[in-house]
Amino acid sequence: MSVLQAADVAPPVTSPADPRVGHLLGRDLADGAPRPAAVLVGFPSDEGVRRNGGRPGAAGGPRAIRERLYRLAPDPADDRMTGLVRRTRDLGDVAVSGDLERDQDALAEAIAPLVADGVFTIVLGGGHETTFGHFLAYARGRRPVSILNWDAHADVRELHDGLAHSGSPFRQALEHPSGACRRYAVAGLLPWAVAAAHAAFVCQRGGEVVWRADVTEQRIDALYDDLHAPALVSFDLDAVDQRDAPGVSAPAAGGLSADLWLHAAGRAGRCTAVTSADVVELNPSFDRDGQTARLAALTVWQLLRGFAQRG
Repeated sequence: MSVLQAADVAPPVTSPADPRVGHLLGRDLADGAPRPAAVLVGFPSDEGVRRNGGRPGAAGGPRAIRERLYRLAPDPADDRMTGLVRRTRDLGDVAVSGDLERDQDALAEAIAPLVADGVFTIVLGGGHETTFGHFLAYARGRRPVSILNWDAHADVRELHDGLAHSGSPFRQALEHPSGACRRYAVAGLLPWAVAAAHAAFVCQRGGEVVWRADVTEQRIDALYDDLHAPALVSFDLDAVDQRDAPGVSAPAAGGLSADLWLHAAGRAGRCTAVTSADVVELNPSFDRDGQTARLAALTVWQLLRGFAQRG
């Protein structure tokens, strides 16, 4: 039985002269062939957030992202994006059970063949526990992967009574017996939200820590220039200042501006080393007029536009 279930989100009603992403998705893909250029997969889980003491609600993230993404127009200045969207398939959501470890395994099962086949994969979370399942897709394929995480937190916390959670995915990746995590870099960290021991853990493992004050467009570009393929990029919306992203599991005062965040998303799409990405921690229950959902959807839009621009 498939681990995926169809997403129950309809494209908006509009005229043929005003197509939106929701109308164009998969238009050039016949059933079974050809291979899609990119895919969307949802992971509607927030069990890891609950275990980590955060605000539940991120399970509604994939649906909220799609509702906004489907309404966006492709870039009118670049036909390449329209062509890419027509060759992008939304595969729906992982059918989560509430058993986090089992659900992470199901996510890995769903996307491992895609990343192995070179299909640009975008995972819609879900709490940040999403990313460990995302990582497992590489580990199970014995594919060493570089990880870049845009986040206010390092997310290398110890497990709670042996249980993983939304604050532990990158410790789990770094300590995974496969050794598949080649390198971990985290950017956007807020010094009042990160324990010294956690920053030291990343550095001791050969990783890189970039504080919020040091994030500029030039530093963003340099981080992507340093990536080696294959690379996984994770976008935790709590890295964005809460005035732009109030609807997250753990809001961040003093976080990244929306402009820097979207620059990072566009560069991820254009970076040839990046083979997959996830967008996590959208919590519609605490959103304000859909503001964070729109930012999350635009993050995915930037990933797709950037990918369409690869040479």
